[in-house]
Amino acid sequence: MQTTRGTSLSDSTNPEGGAEESVGSPRPRRVGVLVAVALTALTADIVSKSVVVATLKGEEPIRLLGGLLTLRETRNSGAAFSIGTGYTVVFTLIALGVVVAILRTARNLRSLPWAICLGLLLGGACGNLTDRMLREPAPLKGHVVDWIQVPQFPVFNLADSAIVCGGVLAVLLAARGLQVDGTRLDAKDDDAGEPAPRSEPEAEPETGPEARSAPEPEPEERS
Repeated sequence: MQTTRGTSLSDSTNPEGGAEESVGSPRPRRVGVLVAVALTALTADIVSKSVVVATLKGEEPIRLLGGLLTLRETRNSGAAFSIGTGYTVVFTLIALGVVVAILRTARNLRSLPWAICLGLLLGGACGNLTDRMLREPAPLKGHVVDWIQVPQFPVFNLADSAIVCGGVLAVLLAARGLQVDGTRLDAKDDDAGEPAPRSEPEAEPETGPEARSAPEPEPEERS
């Protein structure tokens, strides 16, 4: 009898008898996806910069696709796309702050799109931060290697591209109401419920002087 009771209790809890997640269980963490995307972006940036420095330093630019794409080796002391060239240390500290903020956010990361977004931002920030720390002229003041140029646009690198793509994706996700923990703002609003519409009060019978002075109906004449 004890075995029968245990079996029935298990079947009532999980009718299919399989190891399934219970209703309302939290979404899985996406830290692994974030790390994988960040390492991919960082590796691509470091390898591409190493090849560019080894092959294009001091050489003439290489023009491809009829001049739509130019490969050249340049050094940038500012932020992405050569912005703020006189504030190298400031941008280095900002990059460090971005890395720390992303790592802290990863504790609540349960959204796959946000994992990709933050992975791109983290990989791009670490790519340029590596140049700041290791390249000339000094630690925290190192110049970033840029090598991609398109018409009417500053020279940039793969780390800059990852940062821009991650930023655009973050704006789109925020506009759709998707949160880092995988929930949506509109879903939270629906759960909260909207206030019930107020019913209009019924009209009360008139009791003023106009109602008193109203003439009474005349009795019908009998034939």
